[in-house]
Amino acid sequence: MKAAFRNLYLGAACAAALVPQMASAQTAVTLYGRVVSGLAYIDNVYDPVANASFSKTMVAGNQWGTSMWGMKGKEDLGGGLAANFLVESGFDLKNGSTGGALFNRRAYVGLSNDSWGSFRFGKNLFISNDVWDLDPTGQQWVGSATLVRGRSWPGANNVVEYSTPNMGGFSATAQISLGEQAGNSKANRGEGFSLTYANQDLMLRGIYSQRHDATGVYTDVFNSSKETIIGGTYKFGPAKLYAAYDYITAPQAALTAASKLKHAWVGVRYDVTPALTLIGSLFHVKSDRVAGKATLGMVGADYALSKRSLLYAAFGNVSNSSGANFGVDGISGNPAVNQSQRTIYAGIAHSF
Repeated sequence: MKAAFRNLYLGAACAAALVPQMASAQTAVTLYGRVVSGLAYIDNVYDPVANASFSKTMVAGNQWGTSMWGMKGKEDLGGGLAANFLVESGFDLKNGSTGGALFNRRAYVGLSNDSWGSFRFGKNLFISNDVWDLDPTGQQWVGSATLVRGRSWPGANNVVEYSTPNMGGFSATAQISLGEQAGNSKANRGEGFSLTYANQDLMLRGIYSQRHDATGVYTDVFNSSKETIIGGTYKFGPAKLYAAYDYITAPQAALTAASKLKHAWVGVRYDVTPALTLIGSLFHVKSDRVAGKATLGMVGADYALSKRSLLYAAFGNVSNSSGANFGVDGISGNPAVNQSQRTIYAGIAHSF
């Protein structure tokens, strides 16, 4: 009996001695997020059933940016090696919906090293989302994704991804999203790379991506296509200038649909005060065949109440040519063919 108690005591003492070591090896986990909402108005939303156009007023969900929450963690494994993970879900604040998936934006695990870069496996945003820092609006609904109907901001499943370390201002990321279909390795597959050069006030970026349809080819410029984006930003004083060119092709598109899009934009962000930033941008898209062309203008303002909270407001207008019906925000409903459309929205965003 005494021996049993002695062994129990020794076991407890060993466990107590190990607890600090185990705790020091635990991953440091951070909970983060952002909530965004406000009011929005849009006119000339076409109803094909009624063959008429209407305006509508909405509680704005994610016009300025996605509401989201997530967790991320990193553990130092020694020798410059670290294990890390990130899980993140976007949601619509006006109704709390997440689209059915718990982590619908990102869910990956990986290893990183300051010398050779980082690998990630799981779910991530598609590589074309790197257009974010070429967009003067910060990818608001009235922004770089609008006239390409979301081609540049989808998610990607079954991802294998590698990012280089920073090498004298140069960095790169390569990504493949496996379709995982037996007998056709290209079906539903996506892949691409992003190259960046950043030095003081100058940033240059090039992005190339491919998204295959269920049969492995490119049949829709807005969904299954090849996209090339080149652009840059330059900051001087309180102003930051933006310019980019976006070329999309779908070689196997039907003859009744567009097979090419040429999309370009310029813009500026101007810091009037440390709290107030004004935004101005102009986007233009031109397609071949039947989709026509459109010009989208956006002006907006962000006003920081603190480091975590800001007020935002924006106005957008799209003008469509004959054959085109691009919506002003790409989400809330398109106008009739050859009609213009306007929106105005304002709200608050808080990060934690």
